Amino acid sequence: MSRGHVCVLGATGQIGRVAVRALTEDGWEVTAASRGGGRDPAWDAEVRSVALDRDEEGALASVLGEGCDVLVDMVAYDGGHAAQLTGLADRIGSAVVISSGAVYVDDRGRGFDSQGEAEGAARYPVPIPEAQPTVTPGGSTYATRKIRLEHDLLAAGDALPVTLLRAGAVHGTYCRMPRELYFVKRALDGRRRRVLAYEGASRFHPVHASNVAELIRLAALRPASRVLNAGDPQAPTVAEMGAAVDSVLGRETETVLVAGPPPEEHVGATPWTSPHPVVYDMAAAGRELGYRPVTGYTESLPGTVEWIVSELRGREWTRAFPLMARAYGDALFDYAAEDAWFARHDRRG
Repeated sequence: MSRGHVCVLGATGQIGRVAVRALTEDGWEVTAASRGGGRDPAWDAEVRSVALDRDEEGALASVLGEGCDVLVDMVAYDGGHAAQLTGLADRIGSAVVISSGAVYVDDRGRGFDSQGEAEGAARYPVPIPEAQPTVTPGGSTYATRKIRLEHDLLAAGDALPVTLLRAGAVHGTYCRMPRELYFVKRALDGRRRRVLAYEGASRFHPVHASNVAELIRLAALRPASRVLNAGDPQAPTVAEMGAAVDSVLGRETETVLVAGPPPEEHVGATPWTSPHPVVYDMAAAGRELGYRPVTGYTESLPGTVEWIVSELRGREWTRAFPLMARAYGDALFDYAAEDAWFARHDRRG
């Protein structure tokens, strides 16, 4: 017997692919909506896939038809998308919407949007609870847009019960910006040394796509208006992540640890690097949803690394991961700058 109908927006994205499969296996009838209307090979044949440009007038309403029991939205980013969903509240039983841990600020108002060196960086409590202050809603940055989305959806109240999942650093296959690329490409390029700022102790809480999918599955069964963090069971340090990637690839890399910020520009900086830990409190998800993670960072890493290697085969990394290339430019793999720093470091002895 079917649990009901779920419509998933952004179904062919990194989280969407896994969420569609998890919901189908749990007994839901699923409509998988994406711009291209594609399908994942792992989906059940009964999954209905449709092409959707949500910004096209009336397109989402047309896909919803008479409505759905649950709408899962991977790609909502701002107040406009919140208005779109609340405007269709009479067709949606409840919603699960992906937000971001980037909305948090520390007790001095510093967050992911803050600039400056270590003294100006956000210093969050460890772990960060959902009650931690957030940025002011707005439209100028990713974080301010996400919190505007959250505020406007929660304001709908009983008209649209919505679970907002504040995700950490999402990892796994089909990631458009795989942070693990930082270590994988270095290994493939034969780099035998690396330098890590802040003594390699930076922690930026990861979350595997399958753990987000599990939170979505559980929230679909328990409609309510709430905000929950989404993270893996552990938040390893960047040094531990590098060692784990080496282990998967069967490589050995000498790691030079530097106290404090990157010694020169981006030398020693990784996609996870921060002067203070960013770790999310997952207790509320356990209490409210009965959440238990389905995997951890190290357990899931072989699949991630294998996928990244396959994506790089025969291609420049900038073509394999263009979004990451635009975000980081040459900073990720400036080997000349690293080698120059190592030469000076070795002379100092």
